[in-house]
Amino acid sequence: MLAVNHSDELESHCPPAPVINSSGNSENWMVLSVAGETPVPRFNHAATVVGNKMIVVGGESANGLLDDVQVLNFDTFSWTMASSKLYLSPSNLPLKIPSCKGHSLVSWGKKALLVGGRTDPANDKVSVWSFDTETECWSVMEAKGEIPVARSGHTVVRASSVLILFGGEDAKKKKLNDLHMFDLKSLTWLTLQCTGTRPSPRSNHIATLYDDKTLFVFGGASKSRTLNDLYSLDFETMVWSRIKIRGFHPSPRAGCCGILCGTKWYIAGGGSRKKRHAETFIYDILKSEWSVAITPLPSSITTNKGFSLVLVQHKDKDFLVAFGGCKKEPSNQVEVLIIEKNESSMGRRSTLSKSVGQMQFAKRSSSAGPASQMINGSSQSSVASAAKQNLASVIEHGSEHNTTVRITKNSDDSSSILQATEEKMNQSETGVRISAPGTKISSEFGTECLNPHVEGIANDPVDNDNFVFPEADDRSGALSAPTSIYQFYDTRMASLSRKNGILEVQLATALASRDTAERTLAAALKSKEEMEKKFADAMKEMELLKEKLTGIELAHEEANNLSNIVHSDNVRLEHDVAFLKAVLDDTQKELHSTRGVLAGERARAFQLQVEVFHLKQRLQSMENRAPTPRKPFNV
Repeated sequence: MLAVNHSDELESHCPPAPVINSSGNSENWMVLSVAGETPVPRFNHAATVVGNKMIVVGGESANGLLDDVQVLNFDTFSWTMASSKLYLSPSNLPLKIPSCKGHSLVSWGKKALLVGGRTDPANDKVSVWSFDTETECWSVMEAKGEIPVARSGHTVVRASSVLILFGGEDAKKKKLNDLHMFDLKSLTWLTLQCTGTRPSPRSNHIATLYDDKTLFVFGGASKSRTLNDLYSLDFETMVWSRIKIRGFHPSPRAGCCGILCGTKWYIAGGGSRKKRHAETFIYDILKSEWSVAITPLPSSITTNKGFSLVLVQHKDKDFLVAFGGCKKEPSNQVEVLIIEKNESSMGRRSTLSKSVGQMQFAKRSSSAGPASQMINGSSQSSVASAAKQNLASVIEHGSEHNTTVRITKNSDDSSSILQATEEKMNQSETGVRISAPGTKISSEFGTECLNPHVEGIANDPVDNDNFVFPEADDRSGALSAPTSIYQFYDTRMASLSRKNGILEVQLATALASRDTAERTLAAALKSKEEMEKKFADAMKEMELLKEKLTGIELAHEEANNLSNIVHSDNVRLEHDVAFLKAVLDDTQKELHSTRGVLAGERARAFQLQVEVFHLKQRLQSMENRAPTPRKPFNV
């Protein structure tokens, strides 16, 4: 047994994580051990997810059909049985929900909708029930319009407030391939007429709706064989088309389960009359290609017949949750398959990159001050050394500035001190100024600042304790010092002058780079402000577009409702017209019959008149031939 720690996914107040039993790796189907009252083992049931709960309704057990509602709470990982076995009829009379199998269960807000299925007692038409997960109460939806014939093994998908029903088989085992729409707001069924190559009649297939625009139908069983064909229906053009796959594709199968996760359609289980299939496939809708995700162990319930499959989303992971099914005996086991969200990973990576970019930009922005400080600091030290070198140059050319330079040797610390006194120097000569673009640096140095430059001189062997270099005449421009010391100073000062020039160039380059960086930063900040303004404008436009889209959707929904109402009225009028035509036909037949009778009566009356006429003539003739009365005989 492997205990999985969800501390990195669940909050601290959540209950302990469930125990997952897995004899394979974490990328395969794993048995989920849950608490609570275990449901009755079942298959051919239906399941859906509402919030953090999996709702399981009905199915078939070893003892017959079921009518219960089981709830698996993913917060506590425990089973509970819903207390409701009753639903409210339009007359508010509690009636028992029928036992069912082969039905469909679809979530809609806080409700689970049960559509169709083989029920006990049976129905002639497809029924729709609604289960409220908060009140745990059933209610029947009194539908109108072109209600489909009762069926099982069909598929139902939901797009907003509309259900799309396809295929299945009726009570006489006849396979169907009709397409119907049920509006949940007007409670009206409508038969959809499509063109193109529609799927053959089938049941126990799977279907999914991508982007609320395209319906995909895969597999199933026809009257004579098991199928593995794939069809799509574009609801914008209402045209069916068969998708031809090149390369690998799954073997024929029926009774499988499918879940759409992003652009990947996960299909598990299924089989034919002879064999059950264990692989879990993935159909990439964008690439239109098949691939095998995993092959579970033979003991997995995804190899069962009649199991259910739902998608549970939790933070950065998606979970496929399978339940029940039947192999040799019905099962009540729960298994999960963890799916990583590539989109979320990409989102996290992009967010991380963005954060890193923002941090780098912030560093560049915030480092402008410290960088300038660093440049100023380094430039100050460079300026200090450069100033010392420039001052040394002043010392080197002291004859031009009436300067007296004295080098003394201190007997206490055996160190030499260079004392420079300037008597007639201009202000520009007493201070060293180094000018660069946008920068003016002024440094004044006392005699103590010259020690680092003369330590080498102090260590040179000198015969006398004090060497005095008196100022020479202005016209001579020469020092009365030994030639070797003058040459040493000349070489030293020349080297320092070269270094000073190099440092000045480097400082100018650094200052120019700083100005360029500041201009670049200013341009970047300005560009950022412009982009923020554009982004704000784009957000406003997006809000306006969202409002317009909402209005369009409402108008479209109203138009659909009106269309459904008009269609229902048209259907009713067509029925009335047909009835009136039938009544008219009957009336015409009766009129025709009456006319025949009347003609017969007229002929008979005429015949009677003729006979009366003849009788009158005979009577008259008889009167005319009457004998003359005779006289009585005389006695």
